[in-house]
Amino acid sequence: MSKEKLLLVEDDVNFGFVLKSYLEMNDFYVTLITDGKDAVNAFLSREYNLCILDVMLPNVDGFTIAKEIKRISPSCPVIFLTARSLKEDIMEGFRIGADDYLTKPFESDVLLMKIRAILRRNSGIQPGISDVVTIGKYKFNTKIRSLTSADEEYRLTPREADLLKALYINKNNVLDRNEALKKIWGDDNYFNARSMDVYITKLRKYFKNDESVQIDNIHGSGFILVVKE
Repeated sequence: MSKEKLLLVEDDVNFGFVLKSYLEMNDFYVTLITDGKDAVNAFLSREYNLCILDVMLPNVDGFTIAKEIKRISPSCPVIFLTARSLKEDIMEGFRIGADDYLTKPFESDVLLMKIRAILRRNSGIQPGISDVVTIGKYKFNTKIRSLTSADEEYRLTPREADLLKALYINKNNVLDRNEALKKIWGDDNYFNARSMDVYITKLRKYFKNDESVQIDNIHGSGFILVVKE
C-alpha cells in the first residue's frame, strides 16, 4: 500500500525537518518546501493527499498559496500551522477553505490525529458520487462545495459538504450516525455528535424552500436524506 503524500510548507528549516521526520516515522511521504514561491510548483509536481502550510513565509504567504491550491484542487485538504493566532487570521484561514488551523506551539501527536482524521474523512466518502449531483431543485457541486437552484446559491463549509455527500450516497437510506461521525469527524464522541446535530440543522435550512427534500432523524440509528422524485 502506497504512503499518503503530504506537502509541508515551512520556512523554519530546523522545525520543518523535525516535523517532516516525525510525520515520516508515522508512515507518511512528506515533501518539505521552505520558500512560499516554490509551494505551488511543488504541489503541481505530484498528487498530494493533504497540505500543511505556515502563513508567514518568504515571498508568498500561506493564505495566497492555499487559495491557489484550492483553485487547482478544491477537494485537497489544507491545515494551517502558524504562529499567527489572531481571530482575524483564523477566520481568514477557514474562509479560504482550511480543514483546520493550529497555532504554534502545538503537540505533534495532536497534529497527527487531525491529519489522520481528515484523511479518513476524505477517503471514506468519495466513492459513489459525481462532481455535480441533483438534490430536488438544487445542484450540489461536490468539488467547489456549492448548492444552487434557480434563485438561491449557498457555499458550504468542508464539513457541511462532506456530510451532505454522505447523506446523498445513502439517499433514501439511513446514514449510520456513528459511522458518519468516524468518517467525517474522526471520532464518534459526545461532542462530535452534538456538532453533527448542528450541521444537520444547517443543511435542513438550505433545503427549507424545497418540499421534495427533507432530512429526517431516525432515532437511535442516524439520518436519512429523503428526495421525492
